[in-house]
Amino acid sequence: MEDALLLALQLLGATVRVATPLVLAAFAGMYCERAGVVDIGLEGKMLAGAFFSAAVASATLNPWLGLLAGIAAGVTLAMVHGFACITHNGNQVVSGMAINILVAGLAPTLAYAWFHQGGQTPLLPNQARIPAVDLPGVDALAGVPVLGPIYRELFNGNNILIWVTLVLVIATHWVLHRSRFGLRLRAVGENPAAVDTAGLSVATLRYQALLVTGVLTGMAGAYLSTGHGAGFVRDMTAGKGYLALAALIFGKWRPGPTLFACLLFAFTDAVQVRLQGVELPVIGVIPVQFIQMLPYVLTVLLLAGFVGKAIAPKASGIPYVKER
Repeated sequence: MEDALLLALQLLGATVRVATPLVLAAFAGMYCERAGVVDIGLEGKMLAGAFFSAAVASATLNPWLGLLAGIAAGVTLAMVHGFACITHNGNQVVSGMAINILVAGLAPTLAYAWFHQGGQTPLLPNQARIPAVDLPGVDALAGVPVLGPIYRELFNGNNILIWVTLVLVIATHWVLHRSRFGLRLRAVGENPAAVDTAGLSVATLRYQALLVTGVLTGMAGAYLSTGHGAGFVRDMTAGKGYLALAALIFGKWRPGPTLFACLLFAFTDAVQVRLQGVELPVIGVIPVQFIQMLPYVLTVLLLAGFVGKAIAPKASGIPYVKER
C-alpha cells in the first residue's frame, strides 16, 4: 500500500514538474490569442528563452540574470512578431513559423560559436540553476501516514518557478475575468472595431498582450534549461510549444480547462518515462519509440475530437485595419 502511494505521488510530482513549461506557454498563448493575435511561435520563444537563460547563467553563474535574459529573449521575439503582424498586418501564422525556424537554427549556432560544445551550453553547476524551495516541517511530518509522504513528494523541493506558475495561473484567471485590462483584452479579440470606437488603441492592447506572452514564454524556456534541466541542448523544447497550443485549443482559451489539458499531457509524458524498459504482462517490453510518442498521439486524438467544438475568439488571426 505504501509503495503504491509513493509511486502515485512520485508520478504526480513528475507531472507537476513536466507541466510547468506547458502551463507557462499555454497561458502565454492565451493572452495573445484572447487579444486576436495567433502565435504559432511559442515554440521558438521558449527555445530562445532556454538558450539565452542557460548561456547567461553559464557565463555569470547567476540564475536570476539567466532568467532575465530568457525573458528578454522571449519579449524581443514577441515584439518582432507584433511588428510584423500588428504594425504591418502580416500573416500571423507565417510570422510565428518564421520565428520557430529562425530560433531552431540560430540557438545551436550561437551555442557552438560561444561554447564550442557541439551546439549546447556547458553543464550548469548548482549555483547557476534556479533553486528549489525546501519547505519546513518535512522531518516532523515524516512519520505521519499519507500526509507525510504527500507533503514530502508533492510540495517539498519544488523549483521556485513551479510556485510562480501556480500564482500566475490564479492571477491570469483574475486578470481575464475580473480586471479592466482583461475585459479590454477579450473585447479586442472579439470585436476590435468596437474597442476602437470606444477610443482605445487596438494595436496597443495587442502589443501589451504580446509583451505578457514574451515574458511567460521566456520563463518557460528558462525553467527548461536552468530550473528543470542543467543547460541548453539542441531542440530541447521538443514540441512543447505546439503541445501548449493544443492544450489552449482543447481548453477553449479558458484558464481552468487549459490548465487541466496541460496536466493531462504532462501526466502522459511522465507515464511514458516510467514505462520505458518496463516489461508488462502478456505484452512484454514495449519499444521505447512507441512509448515516447504517447503524448503526441494523445494530442492528436484530443484535437480530432474537440477542435471542432472549440470556438476561437472571433478576431483571432485577423489583422485590424482602422477605417479612415
